[in-house]
Amino acid sequence: MIIGIGTDLANIERIQGTLDRFGDRFRNRVFTEIEQTKAERRKDVAGTYAKRWAAKEACSKALGTGLAMGISWKDMAVQNLSTGQPTMTLTGWAKERLAEMTPEGHEAYVHVTLTDDHPWAQAFVVIEARPKA
Repeated sequence: MIIGIGTDLANIERIQGTLDRFGDRFRNRVFTEIEQTKAERRKDVAGTYAKRWAAKEACSKALGTGLAMGISWKDMAVQNLSTGQPTMTLTGWAKERLAEMTPEGHEAYVHVTLTDDHPWAQAFVVIEARPKA
């Protein structure tokens, strides 16, 4: 059963401007160390950050909160499996919110997909609840 869906679109050039203007202050406020390491190794640094920004926005929407209810940017982190598949790790308030919205007897799975086509980056997040075995 689907218990949350979110999508977001980010402008890569806007993220580049923010990186140019605020640098590490922006990076450290919004992105985990793992996300920063991944982005800084990529050819399209701003595009990588933009996709992760969009994923965090989409995740907050899927959680039904937006970013106004106390979720920290770093409570939602995009990581990649060894296959390259993106995953979303939740900690702090985001993890608590996920537990609240997950029906009893179910386990939540957060699915994320990322794409970009300059100048846009887009993310979709679907939260699924599966009955526990």
